[in-house]
Amino acid sequence: MNAPRVRLGDLSVGFVHNLGDAVRSTGHDPQPLLDQFGLDAARLGEADARLSIPRYMRLGHAAIQLSGMPGLGLRMGQLSRLSLAGLAGVTAAQAPTVREAARTLIRFEALYASNYRGQSSFHEDSEGAWLRFYSISPYNDYNRFVVDSILSGWLHQLSTLAGTPILAERAEIEFDAPSYTSDYAVLSEQPVAFGAGLNQLRLSQRTLGLRNPDHVPSTWRHLLQLCERELEQRTRTRTLRERITQLLGPLLNGGREPDLEEVAARLKLPTWTLRRRLADEGTRFRAVLNDTRRDLAMTYIRDTELAFGEIAYLLGFASAEAFQRAFKRWNGQTPGEFRRSQRHSA
Repeated sequence: MNAPRVRLGDLSVGFVHNLGDAVRSTGHDPQPLLDQFGLDAARLGEADARLSIPRYMRLGHAAIQLSGMPGLGLRMGQLSRLSLAGLAGVTAAQAPTVREAARTLIRFEALYASNYRGQSSFHEDSEGAWLRFYSISPYNDYNRFVVDSILSGWLHQLSTLAGTPILAERAEIEFDAPSYTSDYAVLSEQPVAFGAGLNQLRLSQRTLGLRNPDHVPSTWRHLLQLCERELEQRTRTRTLRERITQLLGPLLNGGREPDLEEVAARLKLPTWTLRRRLADEGTRFRAVLNDTRRDLAMTYIRDTELAFGEIAYLLGFASAEAFQRAFKRWNGQTPGEFRRSQRHSA
């Protein structure tokens, strides 16, 4: 059986250094755990080394168990450094203001992390801005720490840049309040709103305008040019099919599937043009959609602990039964048979 072509995402091994620092701060040695995951000094020292999202989540869960600290993600954020985000982080550290640093981290996120589910975003208005981290629901013991570490990390990194502590005016998180709710005081002036529609931080215009005393204009512009070139090289796609596959991840969710019209609108193409250009590449929209769902299904089953009902939801199926029928048609196995075969071969 062919391996799935769609990956759930990956991120810089800089995040592994951050996780190790957090474990060490609890009085435990992270090295045996890192060795267990094949993350020795040589691997962590490779230029542009990346770690798959599923592997990172399993590592984080193991680190939480080792440390006995369910809020380890928040501790990671408090110990994070802009340089851990590689070129994008080094560039953000030269930004003139908190506003530009936040924009830089989010604009060049693809240089240090990619996730099939979406990408972070920055939304400014006359009174401030929202820094948003995309949804990675359904939430469980393997992924809550990711949201914690990102939101906490943004605030700590921006505080370091400005040379003064920064708290969000408001903080909203999609998952329900966990057992360590009191630890979230590091995020916001107000109690965090759990069970919200988005993962996001609200920063005031005063905070956004805080200046970076280490800003050097010429260095800043040079680093921005390097990031733009790297981003263009990393995100360049060869075919329309690849562009559609990239779009489908955030759209496949909640028991619904995107249609040709919706994808054409996202690509800013007339529907008939999209249909014709796909035909020129020897395919149809339905074939791309089905291939993407099949590959994602295989990846979710193989690399995560998600229940089949949760996977069905993430792939836009109306029910777990509809998903199981489709998977059997694609692969000649039920999802359960495929997961057992993968665990046996591993």
